[in-house]
Amino acid sequence: MSSPTVPGPPIPGGSGGGSGPGAGARTGVPAGSANPWRPPVGPSTPAWITATAARVPATPRLRVLGAAVGAGLFSAVLMAHGLGVNLLLFALAAAVPAALAARAGGRRVRPWTVTWVLAALVLAAVPALTDAGWPVFLAVTVALGVASLALHGGTRWAGVLLGPLGVWAHFLPSLFWAAGSARGRSYPAKAKVLPVLKAVLVAAVLLVVFGALFASADAAVADLLDGLTPSVDLSDLPARVVFFWGGLVVALGAAHTAAAPRRWDRLPVRPGRTRTRLEWAVPMVALNLLFGAFVAIQAVVFFGGYEAVMSKPGLVPAEYARQGFWQLLWVTVLTLVVVALAQHWAPRRTAGDRLLTKSLVGLLCALTVVVVATAYYRMQRYVGAFGLTRLRISVTAVELWLGVVLLLVLVGVVFGARRWLPRAVVLSAVVGVAVFGLIRPDAMIAEQNVARSEDGYSIDIGYLGGLSADAVPALDRLEGDLRSCALGRISESLADRDRSWYSTSLAEARAADILRGRPVGQDWPSACARSVLGTTSR
Repeated sequence: MSSPTVPGPPIPGGSGGGSGPGAGARTGVPAGSANPWRPPVGPSTPAWITATAARVPATPRLRVLGAAVGAGLFSAVLMAHGLGVNLLLFALAAAVPAALAARAGGRRVRPWTVTWVLAALVLAAVPALTDAGWPVFLAVTVALGVASLALHGGTRWAGVLLGPLGVWAHFLPSLFWAAGSARGRSYPAKAKVLPVLKAVLVAAVLLVVFGALFASADAAVADLLDGLTPSVDLSDLPARVVFFWGGLVVALGAAHTAAAPRRWDRLPVRPGRTRTRLEWAVPMVALNLLFGAFVAIQAVVFFGGYEAVMSKPGLVPAEYARQGFWQLLWVTVLTLVVVALAQHWAPRRTAGDRLLTKSLVGLLCALTVVVVATAYYRMQRYVGAFGLTRLRISVTAVELWLGVVLLLVLVGVVFGARRWLPRAVVLSAVVGVAVFGLIRPDAMIAEQNVARSEDGYSIDIGYLGGLSADAVPALDRLEGDLRSCALGRISESLADRDRSWYSTSLAEARAADILRGRPVGQDWPSACARSVLGTTSR
């Protein structure tokens, strides 16, 4: 979202913000008023705080507060027993007060705002599809960051990197913001309604306390009260209270951010001191030559026959592939750092300087893409020999994402990308996390290892038995003791769960159906003892 224009330093390279008609009149705060929820700005205030300071948020309207309370009640009712489609529904509920606050503040919806919101909703849908905790945690964490970025907006690197963290600073101030608004309002028939509400609340407390004491003292009274009162599991009450306040704080924090986001795009960043051609080009040429030599050697290995090279005496193929992958992963990461510093200090006075920068940085990015491909090929060889694990699929995903980032940087260096590159890089990470969760990595791990066992390879049942319910369809293809051992812990875990439809993932429901049709016996630990465990290295 964009925010109304306020006095402040200009944003280099443009801004993701915008102005809405009548924005200044909608703030609800007299001109010159101080914001009581942020530190005072004075001569000794750091420049970055002054430059990025948010405007004073408008007093929240009653419908904003009502929508936030509704989101809190929604959280209390649906979020206390696990994650599923309820997270997506809560995300939609929490977005309502934010949208109302943004509209009241005169902010306009931008295409990138819609993009970030849709990405956050897709990430929030991951728990509805997968049962594995690790991709769910990653998706939920990134979803919160993307939602924060949608509320802040941003085009520069400072905006898109700090925007995902900015919402955390709004949670506590939003409570005072809402409380101050609620206290200062005049409600219809307030003098008549408030005493009635207080009397009803006191009566309810007295009835609950003394009714519980009488019920514990006499069985007949207990039976009578049990028949008169609705069935409510009070053991869940503390958890539901916590979830109500958690949902309320999240919704209010989103609304407060939408009303007055900090302008991270205005963070002052000093341009790097340009170097001379010789000073800058010599290290870059040397690094390109080194990368070129490595790529040439890899081409010889690939076209000359990978198996022939791997059969050399003293060379262990597994160690070569595994260690080589980690080293090449670090090469990719460090190259991105080098590219960032090279762009920061690159000579840019003349057209020749700019052409030299594009050529050397672009060549380095292109060579590094080949390094990424080499690392990916090595990991695929290693996985083919020893099977897929969570660590291997995770680092492979990271390496592929780094390759995408390098391609984006390469295009940005060649064609210029001051505005779109920061958001494109962040969007590539968001899409990668969403895809990683939606493909259900535990299911892929189980499928690949079971397929290898069907081809005659050994299988590590102990490792596969620790996967989530996503793995059940693939593990169900195993026979005898192997199946019982692989599914034993998962079956017990599912049996201990009693969740509603909204807090159950599709993978969990499918696994439960499979295990009901072909249940695992109680003696599955004995089946594990009888099984011949594979020797797969993890």
